[in-house]
Amino acid sequence: MIEQDTIRLLRECDSGIQMGVASIDEVLPHVQSDALKERLQSCKTDHEALGRELRGALNRFQDEGKAPNPMAKGMSFLKTNVELAISPSDATIADLMTDGCNMGVKSLSRYLNQYEAADEAAKDIAKRLIRLEQQLASGIRDYL
Repeated sequence: MIEQDTIRLLRECDSGIQMGVASIDEVLPHVQSDALKERLQSCKTDHEALGRELRGALNRFQDEGKAPNPMAKGMSFLKTNVELAISPSDATIADLMTDGCNMGVKSLSRYLNQYEAADEAAKDIAKRLIRLEQQLASGIRDYL
């Protein structure tokens, strides 16, 4: 049970990290403020570093991880591009990223509760990912 929950939690974190990095990549070309661009790039770097650590953990279980749900990824892409076409501003980007961060925190918190038998290392990765999402959301509030 511990191993199963650990792998499942790590997979969900993997999916979340991939979704977060893709979302940042999607909005970066539209960012006008150098400070916001720097904050997003820094967050992306942190997500990628945590992703490498996570994939190392998944490799120990001989698991390939989990890609984001194609429907969720497609809907995110569509929403982002429609919103930016209507209002191409840093405020729109901050709003989209805040929504994404909040959804990520909510999902990851649910998975932490659902996979309570996961080992402490996997739970630590999930909690660090939650903190990254929370820090980004609070760090871009000035742009809303």
